[in-house]
Amino acid sequence: MADKSKNVSQPKDYKLIVEKDVQVPMRDGTILYADVFRPDGGSERFPAIMNISVYQKDKLWIPPADLEEKANPYMNWETVNPEWWCPRGYACVRVDSRGTGKSPGKSDPSSYQESLDFYDAIEWIAKRPWCSGNIGTLGISYHASSQWRVANLRPPSLKCIMPWEGRADQYRDQAYHGGIFSLGFVGNWWLTHTAHHLLGRPRSYNPDAFQNDMLWNMMRNDLDSEWWRLCSARWENIDVPLYTVGNWGGYSLHLRGNTEGFMNAASKHKKLRIHTGTHFHPFHSEEGRLDQLRFMDHWLKGLDTGIMEEPPVKLEIRTGGSARPYPFRFEREWPLARTRWTKWYLQIDRQPSGDEHGIEGALVPKPHALSKATYPASGVTRAGVASGSSLSTTHGGAGRTGISFETPPMEQDTEITGPLVLNLWVSSTTEDMDIFATLRNVGPDGKDVWEVGQHGQPVPLTKGWLRASHRKLDPERSLPYRPYHPHNERWWLKPNEPVECQVEIWPTCIVLKKGHKLRLDVQPRDGVGSAPYTHYHGDYNADQ
Repeated sequence: MADKSKNVSQPKDYKLIVEKDVQVPMRDGTILYADVFRPDGGSERFPAIMNISVYQKDKLWIPPADLEEKANPYMNWETVNPEWWCPRGYACVRVDSRGTGKSPGKSDPSSYQESLDFYDAIEWIAKRPWCSGNIGTLGISYHASSQWRVANLRPPSLKCIMPWEGRADQYRDQAYHGGIFSLGFVGNWWLTHTAHHLLGRPRSYNPDAFQNDMLWNMMRNDLDSEWWRLCSARWENIDVPLYTVGNWGGYSLHLRGNTEGFMNAASKHKKLRIHTGTHFHPFHSEEGRLDQLRFMDHWLKGLDTGIMEEPPVKLEIRTGGSARPYPFRFEREWPLARTRWTKWYLQIDRQPSGDEHGIEGALVPKPHALSKATYPASGVTRAGVASGSSLSTTHGGAGRTGISFETPPMEQDTEITGPLVLNLWVSSTTEDMDIFATLRNVGPDGKDVWEVGQHGQPVPLTKGWLRASHRKLDPERSLPYRPYHPHNERWWLKPNEPVECQVEIWPTCIVLKKGHKLRLDVQPRDGVGSAPYTHYHGDYNADQ
């Protein structure tokens, strides 16, 4: 087959037109402000790549020095670079969400109202005399989440979406991991962007910017409901061509949305890509931009770039080494059809001691005699003596809580790629308990082999969460490898009565090298991407 990957829009010597603070009318009469970057092609008409967010269209992002795309006056956080796209015949449009940046109105981040506004902005831009009428969306994180939501509404001019590392289910992916409120992330995000607006320059031209009840509403709606469904992806409504892009290091916020989107969206034309690294290095890399351009060229310009002829799944296969990026591999489905679904059983060998480097049991291929282990729910021992920081998630940190299991050393290189589930029988002395499951790659020296997270931090392989009172399953939507919890009612625990909990562990990919081990940590709390504090006290039992 001929290589068509180079059949993409080539840069031309267009003059760049920059239109600041373009007034975009909404259906209710509100005006939102946008920046438009477009090539000056005379009578030539161009497709547009659009974004809407609370991140302020005028806020300059200065990328790190090692980014392939270099700094320029038009860079903006998590969006495309006009100096790269406009010469290739694309307009780039950034809209300040209602009540943020320069746009007036009542702020309501990630809401149904924002989706309606995005719809209106798409249709208004599509009718500009310089626009071809074809609109695509492309952007990271918040800019990806907004794509899922506007795709629910099917704007006629929206021809394709490329949600890059973006949550889709606002309840499960962002706010409540396994029913546990993600105060660590959500609280910090809300405070940060409130400060950016009220303690920064936007207050001078929009003094009431970012005035919202986001945190109150999220906590008030602590069970799943229509309130959450209105601001989340509705897979049956999403039929636009899509290229959903995830990051193996994005398990605390985004990856679930990307894989669920590929599996469940009604679109006939779907692609899935999962890579590693920060979420801005791959996005602005030459390899990443080529994928973006080939997809946009196909759906917005009708160019034969060959991208839709390739297998629909493209995975960067992690090998745990220092040589990054890892190689990509094409697949035809997700999860992989040739997966050998394998059960490992928890063998408890000793009671938790709080030893920072302790291992209480093993992951073994066959069931064995029943046993159980008991650990405190917080960083306080049964004697009431503080055992250090209960937020620790590493064996090298003080105050390790919970219980850990390891496989024997791998006898050969072993690949684990796909979703996972942890099935536990647990009890507590209290009415509820939290389960935090962490998977790690442990080298022959007993040390963790860290991967790179979305923001460049070292991270384990993946995680899963569940609050025991949210253990109810939806049998119609649950899969053997991915339980689905409706989160619509609480099943409180009775003291010391064991119950079954199926914990959804977000997908991962790793080739465990010969001699390496897979470690599972089961903890009552961790504070990474989820709730840093839980009010329950008492002892939790984790039965095999």
